[in-house]
Order: sequence, then structure tokens, then C-alpha cells
Amino acid sequence: MTNNWTSEKIHDQTGKNILITGANSGLGFETSLALSKKGANVIMAVRNLEKGKEAIAKIKAINPAAKLDLMQLDLSDLDSIKRFSEAYHAKYKTLHVLMNNAGVMAIPKKETTRQGFEMQFGTNHLGHFALTAHLLDLIKSTPNAIVVTQSSGLHKRIDAIQFEDINWDKSYDKWKAYAQSKLANLLFTYELDRQFKAHKINAIATAAHPGFAETNLQRSSGFLVKYLANKLMAQSAEMGSLPILRAATDTGLKGAEYFGPTKMGEMRGYPDLVKSNEASYDSDAAKRLWDISEKLTGVKFNF
Repeated sequence: MTNNWTSEKIHDQTGKNILITGANSGLGFETSLALSKKGANVIMAVRNLEKGKEAIAKIKAINPAAKLDLMQLDLSDLDSIKRFSEAYHAKYKTLHVLMNNAGVMAIPKKETTRQGFEMQFGTNHLGHFALTAHLLDLIKSTPNAIVVTQSSGLHKRIDAIQFEDINWDKSYDKWKAYAQSKLANLLFTYELDRQFKAHKINAIATAAHPGFAETNLQRSSGFLVKYLANKLMAQSAEMGSLPILRAATDTGLKGAEYFGPTKMGEMRGYPDLVKSNEASYDSDAAKRLWDISEKLTGVKFNF
């Protein structure tokens, strides 16, 4: 694969419905902007509609021809996810690309979702797991559909899902909890792709990580990360959006690809194929996580 991949290499996306979670800021905003420039109909799923409207105004100022649709979605609430799915089904009959991008990171004290799950695991993994399940019928009926999920290089901080205390009830470590949610994203992606292939569904699942990009995600991370590291080491949100853009649009994708930056220990640089940790490829752990996720969310995948 060629080096120095940029959004200029994205082929024409006219006629495609591309759904992006967390689309109003940071990586989601840059991804929405880039894909709107390539002609896609971008469905911007956001928790805060006012911030979403501001993001649309910014994109339209840069690209007046942008086709954008703002929809409300709170990934920390399974009821909101169900309502979103119902609203999406009422509007659209296809879903060419689902970009599971939104996330929360390193929440200092343990918080829980509406249904009582640890916030990072509940939002980053369970929320996107449920969303994908709710939209699976449209993914299955749209030829060459892609589900791409945003992970993080920090998934390598742990080497297994903490199944015996998946909600961190016994003790809470903000960075390990974040790492677990991002490892879960990868286990989900690889298992989803295996299921697509096993059921001969014309769709694939891929993953990406942004490296160290300066976004709002670090707002809970403390002074060192938020200020010093961001200024000295972080790359722009525009650069950070390139891996997920490549994972969603690159030609010749076969499924289970994982893209990230290739410089400075995958913290900076242009996107290319990278390797996730050994734990992420554990198919037994993936199946166990899948079963637990279906039980926790009450949502089943009907392949």
C-alpha cells in the first residue's frame, strides 16, 4: 500500500449514505467534512443537536454543496439508540458505511450509562454494538456495506477483557477501563467480519485508530495530556481522521483491516495497515464478549 495516504485519495462517494457517530467535533467533524467533499450524504449522529447545528454551519461554510443530515443519538442510552434506529429506518433504506467513531476517554471517577454500565465500556463498545445490531438489516441489504469502528492504540494497555468485573464494580482505573473499551471495539470488529463471511453477507468490518490527535476527547485526561502533550506531540484532528477514512473508503478492502499512523510508535503520521495486540485476535474471547454484549444490551444480531 502506498505511503502518505490523504483524503484526496478517497474516490467519489456520491449516492452513498454514510453514518458517523460523534460527528460534531474532533475526528467526527473532520471525517464528516472530508466525506461531504466527496459527495456522500453524511448522516451526522450527535448527542447535542445545538453543537451539531454549529458543526453543519462550519462544514457548509467550507463546502456549500455538502449533503448533511443531523440526527440525535446518545450512545450512553440504549433507548436513545433504539429511537435513532427507528428514525433512521423511517428516512433511509440503505446504509453504505457505518462509522462507529464517537467515544469518551479516561473519565476520572467512575460514571455509568443510563442503563448502569461503566461509561466508557457502555458508550464506546456497548452503544456501538447495539447501534450496529439495530441497523444490521440495512447493512445486509446494501451491497458492499462497511462497518468501521474507531479503536485506540491504548487498547494495548491491557491483554484481556476483565470478564469477571466488566463494569469495574470492584475497583476503577480510568485508563484501564478506557483500554478495555477499545480492546472490545477490536474484538467486536474482527468477530463481526467473521460473521459477515460465515453468513455470506456482502459487507465487511474494519477498524482504525487515530494515533495521538488533538481533540476534545482529552478533556478529562488531566493537565499533562490536555495541555503539554497536546501541544508538543499531538497531530491535528484532520490527520487523526485519516485512518478511519481509509478504513471506510480504501479500494480493495477485504475486511478485518486495522489502520493507524505509522510514525512515533503509531502516534503520528499518515495511515497504513498496523497490527493490534494479540488479545484482539482471540476469537474465543470475542465470542464471549459478543454473548455478554447481547445479554447486557438486550439486542441480538440477526444474520
